[in-house]
Amino acid sequence: MPDFSLHLIDLIVIAVYIVVILWIGFWVSKNTDDTEDYFLAGRSLTWSLIGFSLLASNMSSTSLIGMAGSAFGTGISVFNYEWMAAIVLVFFTIFLLPLLLKSGVFTMPEFLERRYDSRSRYYFSGWTIVGNIFIDTAGALYAGALVISLLYPEVPFALSVAILAVLAGAYTILGGLKAVVYTDTIQAVLLLFGAVLISALAFSKIGSWETVTSSVSPDMLSLIQPADDPFLPWPGLLFGVPLLGFYFWCTNQFMVQRVLGAKNLDHGRWGALFAGFLKLPILFIMVMPGIFALLLYPELPSMEGFTPDLIFPVLLFDLLPIGLRGLILVALIAAIMSSIDSTLNSASTLVTMDFAKPLKPEWNEKQLLMAGRVTTFTFMIIAAAWAPMITNFPSLWEYLQSILAYQSPPFVAAFLVGIFWAGANRKAAFWGLVGGHVLSAGLFVANMVLGVTDIHFLYVAPILFVASVFLIVAISFLTKTRQDREDIQDFLWTKKSYDLETQELAEKPWYKNYRIQSLIILSITALILYWFW
Repeated sequence: MPDFSLHLIDLIVIAVYIVVILWIGFWVSKNTDDTEDYFLAGRSLTWSLIGFSLLASNMSSTSLIGMAGSAFGTGISVFNYEWMAAIVLVFFTIFLLPLLLKSGVFTMPEFLERRYDSRSRYYFSGWTIVGNIFIDTAGALYAGALVISLLYPEVPFALSVAILAVLAGAYTILGGLKAVVYTDTIQAVLLLFGAVLISALAFSKIGSWETVTSSVSPDMLSLIQPADDPFLPWPGLLFGVPLLGFYFWCTNQFMVQRVLGAKNLDHGRWGALFAGFLKLPILFIMVMPGIFALLLYPELPSMEGFTPDLIFPVLLFDLLPIGLRGLILVALIAAIMSSIDSTLNSASTLVTMDFAKPLKPEWNEKQLLMAGRVTTFTFMIIAAAWAPMITNFPSLWEYLQSILAYQSPPFVAAFLVGIFWAGANRKAAFWGLVGGHVLSAGLFVANMVLGVTDIHFLYVAPILFVASVFLIVAISFLTKTRQDREDIQDFLWTKKSYDLETQELAEKPWYKNYRIQSLIILSITALILYWFW
């Protein structure tokens, strides 16, 4: 196992990066005057910034470390979450994104209020804030502290968490979403560069793809796994992963916030699709290194203290020379900070715009801006305090995915039924959410606490989704209270609006037509699935 030590040059590279990131936050803060600037970057984001920021926020350290480790242990099936994200983003750009930008909302819960009522808004916002703090931010802090503990085992875990929280929190508090997006773009470029470099060097040591296929079990190189696979069974891929993906990419404030800040619908669509396109090479640059490591380091599993999470650091320190190690470690730090800054800014937006502004209508822009910054700081402290508690769970992956599977399906049901069916009413939406989570709590206790059932979390998600849809539809028919269609027209997808859009797209060059871009992404996805079926 390589020596996880850094040369002075590596440390200088890391220090320079940290200074640059903090300076960006300070520079942006001087031009942040109101809530639209702070929370939505003045609705001025272009497609490239949106795409890179979405990728960086999603590709946390759990991706760089977790994907290689998962591939080393179970094979490439972990990539199913990535290609499915590309398909989900295509769906998002066609059906939901036009409604979001047309409505001019600040938050996703605000969209639910416009479609249903304030009860659904506050319910969703409260759940999202809790998730942002205890799942997303705390999870990213925990993963980052794991990396630091590998490099410097003498540093207390809690201190590592605190350092990361302060670094990411500082520029987020200062500059808001604009600072987050600018730094995320830098971080995404570093992230992709580092992943490509390590993957290319690992592959060059092996020599050929034939060597890989002849030495690794075919099951490890297959995306589609049997129905009894403990990690990612194919029915779970078909029915569970799309639901988790829709929640994460299409309704989760900390991801959608970038698209809400788009300068117009075209840039929002192009940015979302660009992010989907960037997800497809992940198989070759973040997943495959774990497979390559099977051939390069067959002795690792027998070593004391080995865990699959060590694979990426082993590749990093074994393959890269001094200086480049620091640069790629910066990419790793960048991935960590991209997730932390995104979730902190998202939670702050929800508290300020969904709670503070409605409850304190007399507050001016400066007061709301200060509320956002104070909230960011407060959540930074809470997440940092909770992160060490995750060590009590079997694994970070299980912690993140399991909780998401129990939390998200009722919200996915409310959004999908709401945008496609005018008959869904406000009472049905609220009680559908509540009823879905009551069932979720029962399943969680039976499955995770008492152990009386053993239902895979990817099967839990569709069960809860179907139950929530049933509740919304049934209560809508039973209560017979209809919302005026004119009041909710802007929040419904219709064939008429699609046809009007077809006429508008006919006047655009093909490369600016998001539907053609979507077809290209879907075609590449199909080719990858065919190759690695």
